[in-house]
Amino acid sequence: MSDKMKTGRVCIDAELCTGCGHCKEVCPVDAIGGVPGSPQKIDEERCVMCGQCIHVCAAFGNGKKAGHDPLETQEPAFAAHYVGEVGQVLTALGQPHTLKVVQCAPAVRVALAEEFGLPFGSLTPGKLASALRAIGFDRVYDTNFAADVTIMEEGAELLFRLKAKENLPMFTSCCPAWVRYVEQAYPDLLGHLSSCKSPQQMAGALFKGHGADLNGVASNLVYSVAVMPCTCKAFEASRPEMESGGLRHVDHVITTRELARLIKHKGVEWGDLKETAFDAPFGEYTGAGNIFGNTGGVMEAALRTACESVTGKPLGEITFDAVRGGQGVRKATIVHEGLELTVAIVGGLAHVAPLLEAVRRGEADFDFLEVMCCPEGCISGGGQPKVLLPFNRPVALAQRKAALYAHDSELPVRKSHENPNIQKLYKEYLGEPLGHLSHELLHTDHVKKRGGVHE
Repeated sequence: MSDKMKTGRVCIDAELCTGCGHCKEVCPVDAIGGVPGSPQKIDEERCVMCGQCIHVCAAFGNGKKAGHDPLETQEPAFAAHYVGEVGQVLTALGQPHTLKVVQCAPAVRVALAEEFGLPFGSLTPGKLASALRAIGFDRVYDTNFAADVTIMEEGAELLFRLKAKENLPMFTSCCPAWVRYVEQAYPDLLGHLSSCKSPQQMAGALFKGHGADLNGVASNLVYSVAVMPCTCKAFEASRPEMESGGLRHVDHVITTRELARLIKHKGVEWGDLKETAFDAPFGEYTGAGNIFGNTGGVMEAALRTACESVTGKPLGEITFDAVRGGQGVRKATIVHEGLELTVAIVGGLAHVAPLLEAVRRGEADFDFLEVMCCPEGCISGGGQPKVLLPFNRPVALAQRKAALYAHDSELPVRKSHENPNIQKLYKEYLGEPLGHLSHELLHTDHVKKRGGVHE
């Protein structure tokens, strides 16, 4: 049996690893080490499961292990690979008497088609919805809807903290690799993290609560799957705090690559799929929810709602170019009708330490910090289609990013608080942002992890 240095999700197969060191170069937390020319190893305590090592690994084998189902073949044959849950999902799809629901992250719809020969950045939400129905899901929902919910909760939390002057600057909490990093490396700053669960987890909680009621089934009969561009999302879903009433919010998570393999395994022809819509009410989303897939997208979405919530005055321009960009650090000061808010955006976890050290010293010059572990945000997540030729990677990321922004610009509603089904959700079910029920379902506590990097 091959020697796999496991983090639980991201692994290096010693039988295939040539020791080229490319994985070590892209690891944002220095979790990979080894002698050049020999198999590299992953330090499980440091690894945040971002999966960037998977994208650069070129050590190729045949990918076939004795006793493995073809669907479970590793990724499909590279030394650095992801150990996922697609086999469990396939089994569950064949089980009767459950309501099988699925959600899809915004970055999935601008990358999945690459696995079927379409150009980089092809936007295919309609075909995506049809493919998910074709492989056996009863309800096809959208993580974008939950991204709009996240803005309602996170925006309200930011305004509360600004008023109370407590735990500032506030950090976003959508990226599980970033949250894991803070827990391990900067546990003294945990209070700065937003208490909001990620959109994936908010969606799962809503599906098994309000969604179960709307569909007339018991919560324990809702089987919930998330399709994500991220190799840390399955870890996030497995955390004990990500459940309600003894039920996990999200039962299983598969990556964009795994969904492509599942579609092919089921014999679904991508070219034959028709365009269909996501299911109401959890399928209606705004441009704000859609741009969560890009670095800076969470910040821009939050600003569109926060600025109007504070001032009561509509924005003249809702595109915040100052927060858009790629990897690295960006700062901007937003002024609207007397409101002045200074924000910072980090694309790529390797760039965040100086900002965190400034927070530790009490010298942070910003109110709100967005961090995405992967360099260009979720569009560059570890679970996205692998671009084999290095010179094509910047092109692929640029096209995916452009597609999400283009989709935002063409949608009829571009602010989370103006989503009619979000308004209905709060009126009929949640009550108000930061209210009792939303706090119980949609928020969590962040805790210090044993074996942290700085311990």
